[in-house]
Amino acid sequence: MKFIKTKLIFTVLLAVMLTGCNSETTDDPGKDETSNKQDTLNVALVTQPPTLDQPTTTATVARDTARLMFETLLTTDSEYKAVPMLAESVDTSEDNKTYTFHLRKAVKFHNGDEMKAKDVVASMNRWMEKSSITGAIFEGATFEEQDEYTVVLQLMKPSPLTLDTMASAKMAAAIMPKDVVEAATEDGVGEYIGTGPFKFVEWKQDQYIKFTKFDDYVPVEANADGLAGNKEALVKDIFFYIVSDASTRLNGLKTGEYDFAYTIPFDNYEQLQNEEDLYPVFDTYGEMLLIYNENEGLSSKLEMRQAINAALDIDKIMMTSFANKDLYWLQSGYMTDKVSNWASNEGSEFYNQKDPEKAKKLLVEAGYNNEEYRIMTTRDYPQFYNAAVVMQEQLNAIGVNVKLELYDWPTLLDKQNNAGAWDVVITGSSTVTTPSQLVSLSPSFAGGMHDPKMTELLHSLETSDNHEDAKKIWDELQGYAWEKHMPITILGGYNNLYGASNKVEGITTLSGPIYWNTSVSE
Repeated sequence: MKFIKTKLIFTVLLAVMLTGCNSETTDDPGKDETSNKQDTLNVALVTQPPTLDQPTTTATVARDTARLMFETLLTTDSEYKAVPMLAESVDTSEDNKTYTFHLRKAVKFHNGDEMKAKDVVASMNRWMEKSSITGAIFEGATFEEQDEYTVVLQLMKPSPLTLDTMASAKMAAAIMPKDVVEAATEDGVGEYIGTGPFKFVEWKQDQYIKFTKFDDYVPVEANADGLAGNKEALVKDIFFYIVSDASTRLNGLKTGEYDFAYTIPFDNYEQLQNEEDLYPVFDTYGEMLLIYNENEGLSSKLEMRQAINAALDIDKIMMTSFANKDLYWLQSGYMTDKVSNWASNEGSEFYNQKDPEKAKKLLVEAGYNNEEYRIMTTRDYPQFYNAAVVMQEQLNAIGVNVKLELYDWPTLLDKQNNAGAWDVVITGSSTVTTPSQLVSLSPSFAGGMHDPKMTELLHSLETSDNHEDAKKIWDELQGYAWEKHMPITILGGYNNLYGASNKVEGITTLSGPIYWNTSVSE
């Protein structure tokens, strides 16, 4: 077979460094006396992940924590481009159906074993089975060992989305030892062993998750850039504490109990800006959206979905949810505008219509008769709750009998799979690099997307010959979704707001905070 050499290389860009300083001395036992740095980073999470088994969950809290210990063949740089991580290079065949991955040598797992092709093959075949982002791209595909340091991916059909999907941080294709993969059950892997700069220590349910520095970590010889390049553990231990209350997270940040805190209420943005010892950290999350339950209940009717969409004043919803225009932006695209090669305006005329009279007519067409319409949301993420409250007011105004169903985040994720428990859920869709990774378009996800034309278009996109053709198909698909099917309503794009102590230096974000190359001053 003829091959065209197309080596992916690391982009030589320095990651943006957020710096701060604090000259006070301390007797903290976590301090490194020789370097004036502390050896512990304390992070306050909103909720605990359902699992740390990355290929099996879409939860961002699992993504952010588990990637300390797990790595992938490819990852994304600061421009969301696929670049090597555990692979040294990739060769692509002339027909774009065969990819040959040349592995880096001397990379060690946390159990001391060297990573080899057998481990990659087992991990990648499991990822194809478990992950919902692989779509039609990997149907019938196989990963096989060519030699100890070479793995071959054979596709049934070529796809321009192959490498981007493999590099995704969502449901990441984590490489684990073969014996760990083979011992996994339906509940997931029994051990958390990867190749990353930190290794898993313990998880005390509802209390904390602890990682510690992996002394035998083998870094990439390239500048840090997004999730790519050099990774260095600059602290010995990282504790992720489960702190569901927002005021507790913020107060803990102010008192020094936590060095970094997730999901600071957007109302506290200006406070973070003005606090002498703290600073705000932005992370481009993706979109806030409504996912309609197409499987059962009121939202299974197209006219009902269209009525809800037509009624919404999205300007008011987004401002109430985020409080400051620095934190959000309006957009109709299913793919965030930050991923420019997939951004689309198709169907935008159906976005943010603010047309209550049109909505009332559609309610009549839907046969709506004052039934209870259930919006499922959570207080764990205040933006979702605030959006739900405004949405309830707007829908009440057109005669919809709305009930808010409130759950903690893990319970909501569980309830999502119960088609009879809700009509619409307000949630977030994290940034992905290809449309095929949008789980809201998957028939197997939550309320389900059941439309033959959308399914056909998505399959055509995933198996198209090149990106230009794929983009045309994506434009058609998004336009059709807005006008003819309405599986979701995009509310807008937003940044996550985190808080950091001025003692924390070097933290960056890309699809969540990045804790390697991050230090804590005394």
